[in-house]
Amino acid sequence: QVQLVESGGGLVQAGGSLRVSCAVSGRTFSGDAMGWFRQAPGKERAFVAGINWSSITAYAPSVKGRFTISRDNAKNTVYLQMNSLKPDDTAVYYCAAGGAAPLGPYNYWGQGTQVTVSS
Repeated sequence: QVQLVESGGGLVQAGGSLRVSCAVSGRTFSGDAMGWFRQAPGKERAFVAGINWSSITAYAPSVKGRFTISRDNAKNTVYLQMNSLKPDDTAVYYCAAGGAAPLGPYNYWGQGTQVTVSS
């Protein structure tokens, strides 16, 4: 059974940094894309960042230059480093795996981790 478990969310002040992690178990995704999405209150889930098997990345325009996605295939883990955080970044962040490309589509999803940015 494939499981994606996010960690590292929390409360941070605007301008601060946070790193969220997603550990995957049940199978390896070294040949697939992995990504991060987020869902803010009252909004649909939206793409944040994705990374393919050779570390080619894609970012949403709203986070480009502030967020960095990376992966460690040996640990079957994907990371999202978030810098210069803004209150608009407040959302539940979801990890995704098994993608055909950085932008998706993705087959597996985590349960999400809350990120709250205070002004």
